[in-house]
Amino acid sequence: MQIRYFQFATLRNLFAPRKPRNPLLRIVLGLLGLAILAVLVVAGLFVGAAMILVGLSWKLLAARKARAAGKAAGNVMDGEYRVVRKPALPHAH
Repeated sequence: MQIRYFQFATLRNLFAPRKPRNPLLRIVLGLLGLAILAVLVVAGLFVGAAMILVGLSWKLLAARKARAAGKAAGNVMDGEYRVVRKPALPHAH
């Protein structure tokens, strides 16, 4: 029986990030990374602001519809209530 070993070092080196040796290329790639990060931050800011605006307008429109429906509805009941003391309650035995 022959035992084969898997070399994990080759797999690890396959996905390892490597910096380029050329200093100019390093600077260009660094600036490209910063530009991508800035675009993602700005896009996230606009998406978050849009979500907040949509939520607020949704709430305002829902409140306006509820007020209009409340004025039109004539099925309001009036009632009188009295507080029942604890000894006056029947036992559940």
